[in-house]
Amino acid sequence: EVQLVESGGGLVQAGGSLRLSCAASGFTFDDYTIGWFRQAPGKEREGVSCIRSSDGSTYYVDSVKGRFTISSDNAKNTVYLQMNSLKPEDTAVYYCAAGWYGLDPDEYDYWGQGTQVTVSS
Repeated sequence: EVQLVESGGGLVQAGGSLRLSCAASGFTFDDYTIGWFRQAPGKEREGVSCIRSSDGSTYYVDSVKGRFTISSDNAKNTVYLQMNSLKPEDTAVYYCAAGWYGLDPDEYDYWGQGTQVTVSS
């Protein structure tokens, strides 16, 4: 059974940092891209970042470039999202997913349950 479990969300002031983790199991980790997505109330789910485990290539949405860093620990089947210089507009439920490379949610097959990130001003 494929499982993706997010952790690390919480409440932080603007300008602060959080590190999200996505622990994956039940599939061949290196064969998939792991993506981070977020969804705020009333908004569509949007892609934030992704990493292709096989070669470590990464991609970011423009709004987080220079602030967020995605990384992978393949030995632990875990992907991280380091979020620095957080802004209130980063507030959302963050999801990790496994699928094809890119930031289109429709390209991802398996999803975690999400973790709440709240950034206060």
